[in-house]
Amino acid sequence: VIDFFTVHTTDLEHDYDDPSALVVLLEEELVVIDLLTTGWPSVPPPYLAPLHSSAITTSCHLDDVPAKLWDRLATAGNSQGTQHAHGSWPICGGKNLAPTPKQQELLLTGHEDGTVRFWDVSAVAMTPLYKLSTANVFHTDSLQEEEWPPFRKVGCFDPYSDDPRLGIQKISLCKYSCRLVVAGTAGQVIVLGLSDERSDHTVDVSTVDLLQDREGFTWKGHDRLEPRTSPAPFPPGFQPLVVVQALPPASVTAVTLHAEWNLVAFGTSHGFGLFDYHRHTAVLARCTLHPNDSLAMEGPLSRVKSLKKSLRQSFRRIRKSRVSGKKRPVPTPTSKEANAALADQEEVAPVQRRIEPRSADDSLSGVVRCLCFADTYLRDGTHHGPTLWAGTNSGSVYAYALEVPGVGSGRVSGRGAPGGPGGEGSGCVEAVLGKEIQLMHRAPVVSICVLDGRGKPLPEPYQASLDLATAPDMTNPHSVLIASEEQLKVFSLPKVGAKTKFKLTAHEGCRVRRVATVTVCSTAQEDYSETSLVCLTNLGDLHLFNVPVLRPQVRYDCIRKEDISGIASCVFTKNGQGFYLISPSEYQRFSLSAKVITEPLCHYTNVLSCTHTSCPLLSSHLLSSHLLSSPVLSSHLLSSPVLSSHLLSSPVLSSPVLTPPVLSCPHTSCPLPSCPLTSRPHTSCVNPLFWEVINMELVPPFAAITASTLLGSH
Repeated sequence: VIDFFTVHTTDLEHDYDDPSALVVLLEEELVVIDLLTTGWPSVPPPYLAPLHSSAITTSCHLDDVPAKLWDRLATAGNSQGTQHAHGSWPICGGKNLAPTPKQQELLLTGHEDGTVRFWDVSAVAMTPLYKLSTANVFHTDSLQEEEWPPFRKVGCFDPYSDDPRLGIQKISLCKYSCRLVVAGTAGQVIVLGLSDERSDHTVDVSTVDLLQDREGFTWKGHDRLEPRTSPAPFPPGFQPLVVVQALPPASVTAVTLHAEWNLVAFGTSHGFGLFDYHRHTAVLARCTLHPNDSLAMEGPLSRVKSLKKSLRQSFRRIRKSRVSGKKRPVPTPTSKEANAALADQEEVAPVQRRIEPRSADDSLSGVVRCLCFADTYLRDGTHHGPTLWAGTNSGSVYAYALEVPGVGSGRVSGRGAPGGPGGEGSGCVEAVLGKEIQLMHRAPVVSICVLDGRGKPLPEPYQASLDLATAPDMTNPHSVLIASEEQLKVFSLPKVGAKTKFKLTAHEGCRVRRVATVTVCSTAQEDYSETSLVCLTNLGDLHLFNVPVLRPQVRYDCIRKEDISGIASCVFTKNGQGFYLISPSEYQRFSLSAKVITEPLCHYTNVLSCTHTSCPLLSSHLLSSHLLSSPVLSSHLLSSPVLSSHLLSSPVLSSPVLTPPVLSCPHTSCPLPSCPLTSRPHTSCVNPLFWEVINMELVPPFAAITASTLLGSH
């Protein structure tokens, strides 16, 4: 506990203070307790909720969320509290001038304790909307709380996990059908549906063996989670429909959902599988292991990593680089021939870095990095149909043609509508290997995206059938964009011929870490937009390319190259914005679009009795993006309008302390002869409160001022 105070009346006519709320400032969060309601429940925070209540392991963003889904999530979130506080948030201090968001946006964060939290990121503040827990699906080693001492837990910060295997690794949500897929550390893939009523039921469990009884491999990692065999209670919200258990129970590295076909695909370090969650049947299991992938059999939680094998592979790489770097004897050309060859080389191509091909027997080469569903041409150029694409760590791409009942050229889908259980189609889903691509340098495949005849990404499931997006061009030939860590390449379909490429590593000396297609709208013309490919590299910079010609457009410095966790946590939105963790408890929000920008627009109201009539610090552009640090935040600053694009939560102990400008702040209606904080005349007072809004730190000599002092009657 850093500090605490009570919110009470200041009327001198009352005999007692009559406290209405208790505000407690902790190291990791701010807790407000309603003292007027029986049981003293906590007031849900509209901002500054601790993101890191359990460590964040993954994230997923959804834009333009339908109002029906939003209302159902909000209702389920409101019903989660055991006690409901009657009082409202007692802290104020500003007026929000930002317009109402045009669309609702969700940010889903997966956590180490097996929970998924839904956040409202439509505006500047990051507001908790709903929390989903997957722990009650399995038997865990949770400890029973003792009856003594008789304390009740308050607040939501709890960094401890009952079982590390519960950790969420991948999330996929269909906002039209209300289907959610979460995948965890122990190979569990849970398919959930949204329900408005409480339910007690047993969850069906299906297993998919990715090794397919391959000999010579023994799993040395952790065991799978044991599912509950008896009915378990599930509150309103997302409730599990089926659990798919991958064997061996390795951590899930990729997942994708196609709710219109009722299919979910998942990948681990051993291979990938396809599951029909409507019929509860496994469709496909493909092993991607190489014979030397011994590390893939040990798992992320194993402590028995082979040191000898790691050293041996390191020496092999050094030996190969020395051998490949030796100069070979070549006939010496004449000076004229050399000059002519040099001139031709300068005119033909720029200087490129030499990229060494990766060895095929590197450890973890079978890790599935990305999965993608698409309705495109794979077998021939006249019939299109459902396909599944998978990319691995060794530069291999597998494309499967799917036979989904009721889906394909000239057929209408009959497998269900958004939010419905799905129609009873005849037959089962079948998968046939159509194409297999091996990239030359064996670089890991980061992303796969199928483009229609106009070179645009295919719409999401249900978008075309519900007329929510432009129907894809199915008359002209399609293409597939494959992004590896070293280059971007476009292949024509169905023949898989190379059309264009950009060697990012050879030209820029960096490696691709995150890839996404974004739509950037024009600020001058309302109806004009462009589709661009944005790449985040290991150096922390962003590269934008035109699609499908892959012409470089612009480059930005975004994240420090030393911030490895920030680069790994970055997630892009469809409209050109992005989020990444600048600390375990804070998200930084940025925008690549000049039209779609989330920024704070507010008017600051001082809680002291002094009225500041002409303060020049009320312009919104001075509210910088260096935000939050809960241990030093004073209570008068805790209002969501002053929170800038660093969204969120608790401690930032190292924010820069700048020198505050000397600004004249005339307090024309202050009843005191001098400022109570600085003891200076009002005409020369430098008001520290406005500067705290900018820097969010108390600048000396005001560092010793506590929240209770600032909330005094003066």
